[in-house]
Amino acid sequence: MTAMEKITYRPARDELAYTFGGRMPIAHLRSGDMLEVSTEDCFGGLVRGPADLPSQVCRMPYLNPVSGPFFVEDAEPGDTLAIHLASIVPARDWGVSSTFPHFGALTSTPHTATLQPPLEERVWVYDIDRQAGTVRFHATETDHTVDLPLEPMIGTIGVAPGGFEARSTVVPDTHGGNLDTPQLRAGTTLYLGVNVHGAMLALGDGHARQGEGEASGVGVEIATTTTLAVEVIKGVPTAWPRLETDSSIMSIGCARPLEDAYRIAHHDMVGWVGSLTGLEMLDAYQLVSQSGRAPIGNVCDPNYTVLAAVDKALLPAPAAAYDGVHGRLRRSAAGLR
Repeated sequence: MTAMEKITYRPARDELAYTFGGRMPIAHLRSGDMLEVSTEDCFGGLVRGPADLPSQVCRMPYLNPVSGPFFVEDAEPGDTLAIHLASIVPARDWGVSSTFPHFGALTSTPHTATLQPPLEERVWVYDIDRQAGTVRFHATETDHTVDLPLEPMIGTIGVAPGGFEARSTVVPDTHGGNLDTPQLRAGTTLYLGVNVHGAMLALGDGHARQGEGEASGVGVEIATTTTLAVEVIKGVPTAWPRLETDSSIMSIGCARPLEDAYRIAHHDMVGWVGSLTGLEMLDAYQLVSQSGRAPIGNVCDPNYTVLAAVDKALLPAPAAAYDGVHGRLRRSAAGLR
């Protein structure tokens, strides 16, 4: 890894992207660089209060903008791009959430059509107190309020898909995309397989917090200032997105129906545990079955997201994942900040 350099990027509104793939890069990164980038919320900053109904102020397909893509030098198909999220800071002292007609886990949708009226479209505004570390929920029909923990995350992050495809930023799949998992927080390293020359990394869709599953389809949406570090892992492919923290490894599956997303994540995790520990496949399967967790990212997007998570401490003397890149990037990023 080369000496780390910090790059700051503030994209103009007309530079925001709405697809992974099909875009020219807006800047170049080298393996080992650190990037501080501004990201917009999923509404592009257009929903600011209860009167700003998304169906009226937003226009399809201009939802879920991402900053990028960033061309990562020396990244080629068959490599893996490691992205360490060093910090995610809300850019404003408020966030918004909403219900949408025909969107969310508890309403009819265009793919699950029923003869019932759509849910009412409504907007909630949350107060964000960065110093206190809280996100304040205000009920709209009563005077109830409650402070929830501020847990900033990136909802959408990915690279260009292969096969000359351009995928909407609302879709999660093998390239990453709209993964919508709270595990994509500061301190986490994301591993993505590289599909095109330069990888073409992009990210956006910050959440101040989000419940597992994102039942309404909308988190507490925020603009962010996000700092991340990248490293290209040469000659090592990664079929599905993976995450690593100081204490856990996680595999991500994206599909419909939900059980297929579960199967993808756990199939990948069993193989990953086996390769890190030398456990035979059925032994690895049994260990994952009894020690693993399965956090749900979202059950609303075009593909659903399920994770398979295992604590490193429960694995028998595991080898360092990807030759220890998580710890290396974490230490380098902490030193440069």
